[in-house]
Amino acid sequence: GDKAFQPGLAGKDYGKSEMSYDDFTKRPSGMAFKEAKPGNGKSPVAGDRVVVDWSGYTIGYFGRPFETKKLVELDGKDKAYLRFELGKGAVLPALEEAVAGMSEGGVWQVVVPYRPGLSYPDDDKDHERVGPVPSTFSGQRALNFVLYNKDLIDKTLLFNVKVIRVDRPGENGWKKG
Repeated sequence: GDKAFQPGLAGKDYGKSEMSYDDFTKRPSGMAFKEAKPGNGKSPVAGDRVVVDWSGYTIGYFGRPFETKKLVELDGKDKAYLRFELGKGAVLPALEEAVAGMSEGGVWQVVVPYRPGLSYPDDDKDHERVGPVPSTFSGQRALNFVLYNKDLIDKTLLFNVKVIRVDRPGENGWKKG
């Protein structure tokens, strides 16, 4: 199940400080990642369309999931996947940064601290500009409860991201821009 993807949350000091993830690699931006499964296909560059599967948790708030689709094997029915053009700013900067370091078939866990230029922007509460957007109302509500609750200090998010496919311009009907 998905339980293996949630870091141990027992005994964490909620809301006081950023949690530490010793087994994660921290980037200068503040994003941290751990490779759960190496990829074996193409790596995306700016202008490519990336097709990813994802799930998300508000780890700074009791590990509540806000998107829990199972990371499934590609079976042709990939309508529910998240697709975006790398470098366009359509998803969280932290996820763009992560996906740029991944390749097809790879799975990463990505820790996203709540910082401008890394997490969801404050001025896009409906997530119309910057995704990923939870696919259910309850998921969106759970995410927004954490992001926009001024009493909660730790708004850290955890994403599990699997790169399903990388389309270069001209491949699979992808037209850039």
